[in-house]
Amino acid sequence: MEKIVVDHGSSQIVETPVIRITKYNKDFYFGFYCTVIKEQARRWATRFGGEGYINSYEYDPNQELKILIFEEMTEEWLDFIAACRGGQAHSYDIVEGPMADDTIYNYVQGFIDGKYSREAFWELAKFKYPTHQISFHTARALTTLRFLKGVSANEKQ
Repeated sequence: MEKIVVDHGSSQIVETPVIRITKYNKDFYFGFYCTVIKEQARRWATRFGGEGYINSYEYDPNQELKILIFEEMTEEWLDFIAACRGGQAHSYDIVEGPMADDTIYNYVQGFIDGKYSREAFWELAKFKYPTHQISFHTARALTTLRFLKGVSANEKQ
C-alpha cells in the first residue's frame, strides 16, 4: 500500500492525534477518525458550529498492524458496527470502511433495538452520497500518521 493523505475534522488544529474515550461509542469503537473525503472532514469540523479545522495527515500503512477494511456496506460491516456501537471492543489497530452517518446510524440503532429486520435495514440504508472513515485504535496505529497541516474548514482548498 502506498502513502495517502487523510483528513480529520475538528474544532481545533490537531498536530498530535490521540485516541479519546468518549461518552458515546462510535462506528468502529473508540479511535482517531479520518477520511479521504474532504467535504466529509469539513462536516465533521463544523458539526458543533463555530470555527472548525481540517487537519491533514500523510498515512503510511504498516502491514505489520492488524487492519480490517470494509470496501462497502456488507452484513459483516453491519454486525461489526452494531457490536462497536453496543460497546464491544475489538483487537484491530486500524479499521476502514463506510460510515454510518446520522441517518444510517438511526437505522443501525433500529436494527440493534430489533425495530428493523436485517432486510429492512438494507432497504433503508441506501446511500445518497459516498462516505469513508479510517479509524486508528492503538498507539502503534497512530505512528502511521504524519501531520501535514491544519486549515480553517471555511477556507477553499
